Amino acid sequence: MEADGSGALRLLALDADDLRVVSAALQDAVVKVGDIVFEAKTRRLTVALNRYRWEAGGGERVRSALQLGYVLDVQTRRIRRSPKDAVLELLALSFEPGEAPGGVVALNFAGGGDLRATVECVDAVLADVSAPWRTRRSPEHEA
Repeated sequence: MEADGSGALRLLALDADDLRVVSAALQDAVVKVGDIVFEAKTRRLTVALNRYRWEAGGGERVRSALQLGYVLDVQTRRIRRSPKDAVLELLALSFEPGEAPGGVVALNFAGGGDLRATVECVDAVLADVSAPWRTRRSPEHEA
């Protein structure tokens, strides 16, 4: 984790343990379907999202970007590709090992949808890209 005095979060994940930290930071982030971009030529998956700032005590969101490198393939399940402004709520990231050091990075969304990125290795970056703003709506979870 890196702090630049602004409170902006910058995380680098190079293994499954690191991904768990990124997952915790992304819990309850919201993303528009149109803000998920896979660039096959550069083997990069980028997801722009509004992250709930749990580490700040809640009550704030911040625009953030998650980028996965060395992506070989992306598959979705139960995620409609349109409309592009449809909103998904991210619950967690997980890693399923495959042929070392590769595997599958899964983004699990509320409602049972998921996005699975087959990667050569874990290479993920999460960075806040805006100033935080107050929100009146806090994520709610059933007990």
